Amino acid sequence: MHLSRRALLAAATATASLGPPTAAATGRLRTGFERLAADGYALLDGRRVGIVTNPTGITRDVRHLVDVMHADARVRLTAVFGPEHGFRGTAQAGGSEGRYDDPATGLPVYDTYLKSGRPLADVFTASGVDTVVFDIQDAGARFYTYIWTLYDCMEAAQLAGKRFVVLDRPNPATGRAALGPVLHKEFATFVGRQPIAQAHGMTVAELARLFNGEFLATPVPLETVLMTGWKRRDFYDASGLPWVPPSPNMPTPDTALVYSGTCMFEGTNLSEGRGTARPFELLGAEGIDGRWAAAANGLGLPGVRFREAYFAPTFSKFQGRTVGGVQIHVHDRAAFDPVRTGIGLLVTARKVWDGFAWRSDDWIDRLTGSTRVRTMIDAGAGTDEVTGAWQEELAAFRRIRKEYLLYK
Repeated sequence: MHLSRRALLAAATATASLGPPTAAATGRLRTGFERLAADGYALLDGRRVGIVTNPTGITRDVRHLVDVMHADARVRLTAVFGPEHGFRGTAQAGGSEGRYDDPATGLPVYDTYLKSGRPLADVFTASGVDTVVFDIQDAGARFYTYIWTLYDCMEAAQLAGKRFVVLDRPNPATGRAALGPVLHKEFATFVGRQPIAQAHGMTVAELARLFNGEFLATPVPLETVLMTGWKRRDFYDASGLPWVPPSPNMPTPDTALVYSGTCMFEGTNLSEGRGTARPFELLGAEGIDGRWAAAANGLGLPGVRFREAYFAPTFSKFQGRTVGGVQIHVHDRAAFDPVRTGIGLLVTARKVWDGFAWRSDDWIDRLTGSTRVRTMIDAGAGTDEVTGAWQEELAAFRRIRKEYLLYK
């Protein structure tokens, strides 16, 4: 297998400390943290440890790993770093918890949200840790910000001279394939720092190796603790793990399954279902009726059907007002393509509702990674034409991605 120069460099600075299962390995899925703990935290022996985590950093019996590690004399946990929504998860989208001392453990909690580069490196330095650990459940989409928290923390750890350890968890949308457009660098933001596919089909440990090998100017000393018992085709319910919402509007694994497609509606004047019990599965606006569901079903998209739906969001767009739209019902997860489905819904919404508009700041371009989706749909392009336009760049990303996959 051919490896890029950066991949070879990353391999020289990274070790799979607890690597993939052997042929004889059997039994239930074990997360990176479960394997780290079962090994007596040997990887962290003698280290001053800080951990980047949020409410998803739990054990199988739903104890938070910060509480578990703090109570264990075998590991010296001295700091916690909170991402968007905060370490304990009290903040809504676009918010964080700030700097405070955790009431349960007394540990100092530092805010990483919207910090990167030298300012974030200074946070790591001020904390006094020598090893930064990352354990957060991802949702599988490029614009889900936790993977860019991972990227920013890796870069900052390198600048601050810290070791970096990633504890792996499943991709709830599976790791079968990368899907959708690839980010163009001029559209880089916190919802997409680097050119990866909209649905990346990787775990956070695989992404960390990709970041180290392809995008970081100087790789960080990286170690990964892999899962055992996880296969790329597995959906989250196969893991046997409890689901904790990684953010307030990601309530179930079903949300994660559709999110990489329907989050594109954040770039429009339609509700993406925030303020309902089914965010990103319910979409709509005032003035939309059953014609949208009929048009979407007429596309014959694989694995999914659309139901005419009416709802009143309790916050966000159309707060307290009844809107019409669709509810997405995935009936064949293996056949379902979330990004293609999202494009089909955008195309049909624009055709059947004359009130359709993009957000005035062209946020759709940040979400999709270029102007292409917006301009093609505005020009009347259909679903096949839009999705066909990114196939060459997606194929190139898939070739790079293949070098960093760690599971079968």
